[in-house]
Amino acid sequence: MALWREAETVLTHPDLAPLFGADARAEVPLVGRVGDVIVSGQVDRLWVGPNEVLLADFKTNRPPPLREGGVSRAYRQQMALYRAVLSQLYLDKPVRCWLIWTDGARIMPLSEALLDDPGLLSLTLSAQTAEQR
Repeated sequence: MALWREAETVLTHPDLAPLFGADARAEVPLVGRVGDVIVSGQVDRLWVGPNEVLLADFKTNRPPPLREGGVSRAYRQQMALYRAVLSQLYLDKPVRCWLIWTDGARIMPLSEALLDDPGLLSLTLSAQTAEQR
């Protein structure tokens, strides 16, 4: 019963409702370029609305962080890259990102300040560009 309550918490959260509606997509392949880096991934949930794009990724960390500052650098980089690719496709719409922690059904929006951190993408680009050499 506890597992059902956790799932229900996610599925009925008002901010996430579009991600689980009829127009949303699950397990969406995503490929694009950010600078000199080819980005390839899979978005767990994606919804493109008339005024915004929402994306969410499920994470299984136990226990999950309480604040976005506690989110691992790898997850922040992943979401920043997904957002950068989608922002190139939907120039006129903001892209809002969420992490959904399966432990306790924690729902965490990621702020623009976190995802716009130039060091986050530049470090990602530097690391991935070096790997390509």
